[in-house]
Amino acid sequence: MKEFFIEGRTLPEAYHKALQTLHNLGELADCPDYEQMQKECTMTVRVEAPTAEPRISKLLICGPKELRQYELEMLDGILDFVIGKADHLWEYTYHQRYAHQLGFVIADLKRELFSRRAIMSLRDFEVDSANSHPACLQSIQYFIRDGKLDCCVLFRSNDLPEAFFMNAFALIRLQEKVAAELGVPIGSYSHRSNSMHAYEKNFALIEGYVRKIEAEPADELVYDYEGFFKDMMAEHDGEIAEMVAKKKEQYGA
Repeated sequence: MKEFFIEGRTLPEAYHKALQTLHNLGELADCPDYEQMQKECTMTVRVEAPTAEPRISKLLICGPKELRQYELEMLDGILDFVIGKADHLWEYTYHQRYAHQLGFVIADLKRELFSRRAIMSLRDFEVDSANSHPACLQSIQYFIRDGKLDCCVLFRSNDLPEAFFMNAFALIRLQEKVAAELGVPIGSYSHRSNSMHAYEKNFALIEGYVRKIEAEPADELVYDYEGFFKDMMAEHDGEIAEMVAKKKEQYGA
């Protein structure tokens, strides 16, 4: 499988380069689990300044409500209570997988500034080996280097146009939370997927994204997070809370 290293100063810059690389250089491969072809490669996406503006790509498959809900799922576990329900597909959430390990990585980095042990493993063999939707995110590791908190995550598989940006945005928000706990500034964010891909159903979508990237000025394809998109996301907090309350009532949680 081809392997690529993508680097950008901001998350949108790195994401746009990743889209171009997968579209232009990814290899076609069968995807029998989903009865279609996919375009695929191994890819590491490194973001030098993950909280720098502009922080939001307009080539985002979801809106501010969906991104806010995903952020709350990742950071606060607002839907952890649905795990294992009979009529629900979820056998895990990323929050449920890492939350009990978070205290360890913070304590370990406080114990030893240059630790290489501050890692959270999200793969659960017993669950994932028997699950038709095993966890894609495998591990999250933190380093303090040059006085900043760097983050390296590993995905076994990652859908670039449908999932990558939401995943990376939420994991950077988690990185911010850990950095604040440690009292250090945020460093780089590295996101490796052993199978970075786009499904055949999205070939036209990713082609359209790449045409926009090549035709339009870079500053026309982004939003600022602070002072704009963050406020749009927060406008949906009440609606999201109401949805969670209804689900809790539904599941007796």
